[in-house]
Amino acid sequence: MLFIYGGSWDTGKKEIYNFLGSRMARRDVVTVILDYPLAPDFQIQSMELAVVKAVKWVYENIENYGGDKDNIFISGHSAGGHLAALAAIKNEPYEKLNFKNPLKGAILNDPAGLDWYWFLNQRKDAPDGKENYNAFTDDPAVWKEYSPIYYLDGNEIPILIMEGEQTYPGIRLTIDRFRKRAAETGTELDYSFYKKTKHIPMISQFLRTWSKGYDDVLEFIEEN
Repeated sequence: MLFIYGGSWDTGKKEIYNFLGSRMARRDVVTVILDYPLAPDFQIQSMELAVVKAVKWVYENIENYGGDKDNIFISGHSAGGHLAALAAIKNEPYEKLNFKNPLKGAILNDPAGLDWYWFLNQRKDAPDGKENYNAFTDDPAVWKEYSPIYYLDGNEIPILIMEGEQTYPGIRLTIDRFRKRAAETGTELDYSFYKKTKHIPMISQFLRTWSKGYDDVLEFIEEN
């Protein structure tokens, strides 16, 4: 499993998530935690490319670490969930690398940005409406190009969405739009709802050895 951390596309580092890698490894899931270039020094185009290059590296090298290159899943929390969705759904970044998407499934933990084109258009006149421009620029064409919802066509790998009941409104609204679009296109989408759970606890729950999060993730991997 390749995991991408969140942090509004401008903060975070892989070392914080060592706990997830070690706990998944105890469950026989070789786990790779990756870093990626952050805003404001880099924008979403560079982040997407870094993730797809990481997928390629895992495919070409993971057998040296006890993994199975034909059984690779991608996961991410928040902004990382958005990047994981792009890597799971879009074909163009792989075509640029002359490489076929090898992923078997995507696990999106309280993902942000699934329809950032719609959301940023809704928020552009609000006081905080420009807070994600450092990663996504002020160009609506970029917002759409990097919104995973617009690439759903029913041919995607299986996807699991995990959503906290008390997560941020932007995440809740865009997950709802994504789920509806997935149903319209026939995309294979599993959904797990976490009652009374806020955004950060959706990832911090993995500090506990036995949690609903582990059950959901491991079951999804086993079934796919």
